[in-house]
Amino acid sequence: MEMERVATFEVLEPGILTTIQDLGRHGFSQFGVPPSGALDAFSFRVGNLLVGNRGGEAGLEITLMGLKMRALREVVIAVTGGNLSPALSEESLEMWRTHLLVEGDVIAFKKVQTGCRAYLAVSGGFVVPKIMGSCSTYLSGNFGGLEGRPLRRGDILHALGASAFFVQLGLRFPSDWIPSLEKETFLRVIPGPQNNHFTEKGFQTFYSSPYQVTPQCDRMGIRLEGPTIERRPDVEESIISEGLISGVIQVPGDGKPIIILTDLVTGGYTKIATIISTDLPMVAQLKPGIKCDSYPSRSRNLNFCLEDKRRDWKNFGKPFRHQVL
Repeated sequence: MEMERVATFEVLEPGILTTIQDLGRHGFSQFGVPPSGALDAFSFRVGNLLVGNRGGEAGLEITLMGLKMRALREVVIAVTGGNLSPALSEESLEMWRTHLLVEGDVIAFKKVQTGCRAYLAVSGGFVVPKIMGSCSTYLSGNFGGLEGRPLRRGDILHALGASAFFVQLGLRFPSDWIPSLEKETFLRVIPGPQNNHFTEKGFQTFYSSPYQVTPQCDRMGIRLEGPTIERRPDVEESIISEGLISGVIQVPGDGKPIIILTDLVTGGYTKIATIISTDLPMVAQLKPGIKCDSYPSRSRNLNFCLEDKRRDWKNFGKPFRHQVL
């Protein structure tokens, strides 16, 4: 029997930027449509699994602070990702575990402690129309999510009417698997695709210098401040625009790197390196002022990283045999 769509939250304050996301719409880059989706896919998936959903059900991505909502019915939630000081009816709310909310409960995200983005998963998943197979909000395209925009005061969010009795309350994600969000982040990269456009000195600068996240950062990319990366004098600053993937690092004419995220699909700047996929959740949690360092990773090491991540997911999934990972 199909579950009904039920009013679940009223938005009292929308926060700086809160959107509905899932794991993204893939396969449409040739039409200029980026994947969008949760930037920290690891935290997003964990939240869904905790509340008994499939890993990709629609949830909320909360940026920095300010979201405040009232529960309109009994519902199970989990908050993962960056620590934005979540509170339930003015009491601190433990992250990375399930909680039962009752009608009238108010959940708020008060200030940034670590990271940049938190994720709120709800049992049943939020319900919005799917566009190109995804519920994700693409802000620049004005579609997906809730009318293609961030949440506003007064919005009513609907979710499937999943019963709380089928969710294990108080279920916690293993603490030693929770990513550590420090004041300095180390990112593993592989060179290219235009690594031959840069001098040896440029690469030494890139690998040996810490770069700081500037306020010029959003869901499309993160501009970094630091030493200028030297390119070869016999190559142009720009190339013919081509497709981009999340985690690629562009170097525009000023020599200051930009990390590309999921809401951008093409670009015409040379790219010195690409961040490995298992480190992308850390990139999603970078906020202005945080320092990040890059260092090269060998292909063999990449295989080990992927295998370790798959093993972690398999181990975490053992208690959830009724779920689809």
